[in-house]
Amino acid sequence: MMLGGSNAQLSATFYAKTCPNVSSIVRSVLKQAQGNDIWIFPKIVRLHFHDCFVNGCDASLLLNGTNTEKTAPPNLSTDGYAVIDDIKTALEKACPGVVSCADILALSAQLSVFLGGGPTWQVPLGRRDSRTAHRDEIGGIPSQHDSLANLAARFKSVGLDSTDLVALSGVHTFGRAQCAVFMDRLYNFNNVSGSVDPTLNATYATTLQGQCPKGGDVTSLIDLDEQTSLTFDNKYFLNLQNRRGLLQSDQELFSTNGAETVAIVNRFASSQSQFFSSFAKAMIKMGNISPLTGSNGEVRLDCRKIN
Repeated sequence: MMLGGSNAQLSATFYAKTCPNVSSIVRSVLKQAQGNDIWIFPKIVRLHFHDCFVNGCDASLLLNGTNTEKTAPPNLSTDGYAVIDDIKTALEKACPGVVSCADILALSAQLSVFLGGGPTWQVPLGRRDSRTAHRDEIGGIPSQHDSLANLAARFKSVGLDSTDLVALSGVHTFGRAQCAVFMDRLYNFNNVSGSVDPTLNATYATTLQGQCPKGGDVTSLIDLDEQTSLTFDNKYFLNLQNRRGLLQSDQELFSTNGAETVAIVNRFASSQSQFFSSFAKAMIKMGNISPLTGSNGEVRLDCRKIN
């Protein structure tokens, strides 16, 4: 996979002349959307993640159709597409045919983190949109059941190191997850019936069993951070230290003996500013995965279909 660098032709000032108000337009649509859905910010950030980890940040995730990324299992629970459409509509009014859907995802993710209480950063822009979906590469999306070694390898394959892995996992400081995603930790850990994940705090496990009963609705949504799930802060890392990480892939960052990620979790738990700074850097790196630039791809007029 090609990695974006200085040669990727992305620049924070890409739209300075062609669509100078791009950021404020995206921001106003997002703020309006939050009035209708208090969970919209984490949903939007997740779209950018799931787009970038499959063949790069090219808005391929947004394409409609039967054999698309959207319809593959890791993306069935994604949401927020209508808000991306609303942003696109607003930008087409202001600057027709100029701002790509891939850039809308990157900018929306940055503004969602910031509006949720997190850091801000200058988003390099100039990505173009793919003309195809990459459903066969959907395996690139990290899974909550990946071992830490597998997670690290997945991130490394797209140029992201252990600090990036821990920082980007910290996005689970806000948002929710379906019971289905972690129920095996409560009832069937490692396929042993009645077994609870030993890295899970026992009191927390009991609480979660109450929220996600056996035979209950597996699509019920549970806060990723039980204290401040609407706020982007560093509480996620304190949760991991207390063995209260909701997803297995989160908790193993701290509970895997001898892993280099443990010290990084501790550092972010003790310093929100260090987490914020590392998160911003990691988001820029992730946003640089294999962008289409120059005359490659296109600028879609409708994010759901090719021109």
